[in-house]
Amino acid sequence: MALEKTVWEPHQAANAETLSARISTHPGLSIGAFCASSGRALASLFARPVHVSALRSASTWHECVTAPQVESRPRPRALFGISLSSVEPRAGQAIFDFFWPHALKSGWREMYLGSPVPGLRAWLARHPGRTIDEYVHARSNGLPRDPQLRYYHRKGFRQVVAIREGYFPHADSLDHGVIVGGRIPLSALSALWRLVPLSWLCGMRKWLFILR
Repeated sequence: MALEKTVWEPHQAANAETLSARISTHPGLSIGAFCASSGRALASLFARPVHVSALRSASTWHECVTAPQVESRPRPRALFGISLSSVEPRAGQAIFDFFWPHALKSGWREMYLGSPVPGLRAWLARHPGRTIDEYVHARSNGLPRDPQLRYYHRKGFRQVVAIREGYFPHADSLDHGVIVGGRIPLSALSALWRLVPLSWLCGMRKWLFILR
């Protein structure tokens, strides 16, 4: 709760009931990084299985989070990042370093999340008549112009799935959000990774695990 209150605005932060529900529903997809001396939470990631078609049709973050799992369809091979929170860059990286081997072992192939675009409002003010789509796809030195999209791009979330107006409240993004995603590294060999010891996969993570 302390981490939520530090990172998010009051109307954005999850309450204790919501966090408890996330953890109990998908305990293997609820991950934290903590200070070794104080125990203080420095980063967290909460995710859920999802069909990519549900993300493409969703209009808001809430719809991405609550999209129902249809039992008659094949098991989802993708994850949606409900929330990624961090007050320490190394802790955020530790989350992904820890998670990728477990994701491979569990057969997950892709991961998606919804990103704000905090540079949007200022950019449109400087460039009247330009579009939101232009801004989202704008590049500077080969990287997204928007600072948040650039951060996620460096983490491997390089595919723009959808741009949504009214995605979630965020003043600098004019309430827009961008659903981005990427393929979990080496996931095409998921049948093999299920036979490989988890310890072996963990030994590979420092030099192989970045989304593609």
